[in-house]
Amino acid sequence: MNRIRLFFVCCLLLLSAFVLHSYSRPPVHSRPPKAKFQLEETTISDVHQALKKGDCNCEQLVMAYLRRIEAYDQPTKLNAIILTNPQALETARQLDAEYQKTKKLRPLHCIPLIVKDNYNTAGLQTTAGSLAMKGFMPTEDATTVKSLKAAGAIVLAKSNMAEWAFSPMVSISSIAGETLNPYNLLHVPAGSSGGTAAAVAANFGTAGLGSDTGNSIRGPSSHNALVGFRPTLGLVSRAGIAPLYLRNDTGGPMTRTVADATRLLEVMAGADPADPLTKYSEGNIPKSYQQSLDKNGLKGARIGVLRTLSERSPDPQVKALFEQAVADLKKAGAIIVDPVEIPDFANVSKDQWCSVFEHDINEYLAGLGPQAPVKNLSEIIASGKFAPYIAQNLTYHQKNAATPAGSTCADPYTDPRRIAFRKAVTDVMDRYQLGALIYPTWNNPPAKVGDFKGYKGDNSQLIAPHTGQPAFTVPMGFTYDNLPAGLQFLGRPFDEPTLIKYTYAYEQATKNRKAPALFPALPEEMKGK
Repeated sequence: MNRIRLFFVCCLLLLSAFVLHSYSRPPVHSRPPKAKFQLEETTISDVHQALKKGDCNCEQLVMAYLRRIEAYDQPTKLNAIILTNPQALETARQLDAEYQKTKKLRPLHCIPLIVKDNYNTAGLQTTAGSLAMKGFMPTEDATTVKSLKAAGAIVLAKSNMAEWAFSPMVSISSIAGETLNPYNLLHVPAGSSGGTAAAVAANFGTAGLGSDTGNSIRGPSSHNALVGFRPTLGLVSRAGIAPLYLRNDTGGPMTRTVADATRLLEVMAGADPADPLTKYSEGNIPKSYQQSLDKNGLKGARIGVLRTLSERSPDPQVKALFEQAVADLKKAGAIIVDPVEIPDFANVSKDQWCSVFEHDINEYLAGLGPQAPVKNLSEIIASGKFAPYIAQNLTYHQKNAATPAGSTCADPYTDPRRIAFRKAVTDVMDRYQLGALIYPTWNNPPAKVGDFKGYKGDNSQLIAPHTGQPAFTVPMGFTYDNLPAGLQFLGRPFDEPTLIKYTYAYEQATKNRKAPALFPALPEEMKGK
């Protein structure tokens, strides 16, 4: 009797389980839930695909980035962000409404940007990292910011920087303190665009903007496993960017992929009456830079190894990465010419720097109108509102001020010394029929925080800033304690298409970029709509 009862109980339990299971399954014809949108390492293309599929909207995307900044920037003491844009969410809602109405996406529709604090941003504090400029809000955007906004991009946040862009090694400002390296918080992110680099590397925004006088896009990009484009001088307008030395300065993109940097460059490039140097870009801009994104772009490419730079007391691990990069280029089909030497390099490259900071910053400040808190370099110094480490820089440029008049301190297209330097480089490239020269962006890993003597190995300042040639850096791998290193490609003036082709093919062949482990995805970082 007990066995029969037990049999019926088991049958009842099995039947109940079957019924419950049947009701818990969705009907066959119902659609599965939408895939979760992955915010980490997302690209411009990923964002646009998600918007089209309805996996997220612009407001959700911006909110997710703002959550990451709030959760990580100050709590970890990364300190990459000076401020976030209080209008970012409203702009996102407007872009959502526009897309709902038109069903069309602008080239950079809803791409949240991290913008270095020396780019003028209308209605948003712009200080160049200086406490002397605290509270200043420009009435107009820098030319490139205006162009990027018109393409649909959103200024999400302003990033910390080396004050007045003076340091290639660190990103310390009197307005926000010191930015750290997201891969290892005991190390520096380089300067002066270190805030943008750290923020983009830690996935606080989709892409970023930096400026480069000698190193300041490429160095921080190298130290943070990013792609950094220093374009040909005159390709991108500097109007509305606080200058360091206009004869060297350029803005440029800092991103996690070559494709994203290319998309930004496509919008940023162009002549601007407010920056006379951009007249040289006329006739030198292709209809599309994106057409150069060719994963087979290294097949048959002739690339020269500039041992003059790569052998400047390299760290063994950086050297090993560089030799692996050369091998990877060969494997991808490149023809390597090794070594390549620029005749009389030491002589032709010397005496290229010129102290024009006072002239350039005074003109910039005067152009801001009466609302600028300080009007010239003398007032900056008199205010005492600057970080101690740049005190010598400020007084030096006041005492040794030069003007860019004539050929003494002119731009790379009229200064005989710069023309001669560029000719020496391009003559060698012509002789060997090279599309690019390569070398490590830095020969040494990022220095430790506070170790100013650890500043060594920077190759970025030696050629491109003076010759005006384009130079791109891409991730080359990692050294001690997860610290990134970068590979730099130097090209001919206005030959960005070739550098895009080479760097994209190298990136796709190696996939060296990886996100910093210290800044993982937040729980429920982004949900589908």
